[in-house]
Amino acid sequence: MVDILHRVGVKAVTPEKVYEALTTVEGLAGWWTDDTKGDGDVGGVLQFRFPPVGGFDMRVVELLPPERVAWRVVDGPEEWVGTTIDWELRQSGDYTIVLFSHEGWREPGEFMHHCSTKWGSFLLSLKALLETGVGAPAPRDMEISDWH
Repeated sequence: MVDILHRVGVKAVTPEKVYEALTTVEGLAGWWTDDTKGDGDVGGVLQFRFPPVGGFDMRVVELLPPERVAWRVVDGPEEWVGTTIDWELRQSGDYTIVLFSHEGWREPGEFMHHCSTKWGSFLLSLKALLETGVGAPAPRDMEISDWH
């Protein structure tokens, strides 16, 4: 198994504000995709759509305010189903540090490389949303390549 790992600091924002952007439909739609629906409580399913390529359904498996959020992918591309997405948050000086992991990939294929880059761009969208009030969720995200 292999994992995607990223670290980003969000300046002058509390872990509580980052946690809110990771656990509410409104917060998630502000940085990941406009087409976000579902239930962000433990046991709930969040649905993220990225027209025209598809989407993902995530079951919320753990919430530890304001320190941790964990999802398990229950529907989407075969490579994603069964993987876990984990967010750990902590204060460090003027920053909230976001430690992100997308764990449990079976192999590091080209699609994983693509997803790692996209996760990085969306984490910067999260940072921008929280620091400036404007994120870059899909469909206004940075295009890195076509993926079919």
